[in-house]
Amino acid sequence: MSAAAARVASVNVARPRLITINGSPRKTGIFKEAVSGPVLLRDDAVAGDAVVDTAVHGGVDKAVYAYAAEDYGWWSGELGRDLAPGWFGENLTTSGIAIGGARIGERWRVGEALLEVSEPRQPCSTLGAKMGDQRFVKRFARSLRLGTYLRIVEAGPVEAGDPIEVTSRPAHEVTIELLGRVLFEDSSLGPRILAADALTDAWREHGEKLAAKHGSALP
Repeated sequence: MSAAAARVASVNVARPRLITINGSPRKTGIFKEAVSGPVLLRDDAVAGDAVVDTAVHGGVDKAVYAYAAEDYGWWSGELGRDLAPGWFGENLTTSGIAIGGARIGERWRVGEALLEVSEPRQPCSTLGAKMGDQRFVKRFARSLRLGTYLRIVEAGPVEAGDPIEVTSRPAHEVTIELLGRVLFEDSSLGPRILAADALTDAWREHGEKLAAKHGSALP
């Protein structure tokens, strides 16, 4: 599918639910389901969506989470079953856009909202519990099909079927996949991420630490 055909396949939100993690019940917002009609994206929130663990989800840099329908297709082959949109806890299931190749700071016009690519998802025990297998956390990480968090630059409603237009793309080559590789494959690549001006504070600090560790400077 061409970039011109990129669109929102599904908008997904959740109410808080209990899930058992290592024998203990916890509230989570990972059980997202598709909704019909427009959903407002504003400030650092998706209207009607529960963000429970605010230490690792939500906020300006993680206001919206997007995952690709194409990656769901890949997982269906790997797992031998279909997964519904929202299964991985994403607000936007996208079609026709290569999320792994999205650059940090890249901006998307989605419906009436303007969003900015910020960082990949880091899978946690909640995802493992939902899958019924904590080993899946590492499997998800190794796949590098992580999806992306997005900042809300301009508020607006979004609904299924809306086009996704890449309105600006930085000149650097720091992508969502590269950040995933730094985390889960090769930390020596860390200095390369510092080329992205729009890194989150946490990622910039991580990149600087890795640059010091590996004795590297920006290329």
